Amino acid sequence: MNPFDLQRDAFGLWVLVMPDGTRHSPVTALRAYPVSAPDEGVALMDAEGHEIFWIDALAHLAEPLRAQVVQALNEREFLPEILQLSAVSSFATPSTWSVQTDRGATEFLLKGEEDIRRLTGTVLLINDANGVQFMIRDLAAMDKHSRKLLDRFL
Repeated sequence: MNPFDLQRDAFGLWVLVMPDGTRHSPVTALRAYPVSAPDEGVALMDAEGHEIFWIDALAHLAEPLRAQVVQALNEREFLPEILQLSAVSSFATPSTWSVQTDRGATEFLLKGEEDIRRLTGTVLLINDANGVQFMIRDLAAMDKHSRKLLDRFL
């Protein structure tokens, strides 16, 4: 038996239904550690920001319920992962970067080297000129061309 049910109401908002029938609407799913442990520590929050239910690990949920929680998370989060750097307009900033992400190809403007932050040895967070954050999850796993371009900015 699932510890809860997650449904949509008539307005498309997420509703948390507890086993005793108690309903909480609307709810928002939030990751506690979106970069370092994206599949662990998920909170279901009410409209006032109070935690209603804590999920230790998404893997503990049955597949249909896990898919719903992941969908709720993805609707709220936007952190595209850079898979490959295709080109940069200049090795001086500001420069335009052409990249392949897990959400498709895009270009963004990097204002300065300070907009690239190293979170761990291999994880980078890059802020573009519009405030969108991009992540490189594993710098060492990127292709040689991408690493060569990145080395100019690190």
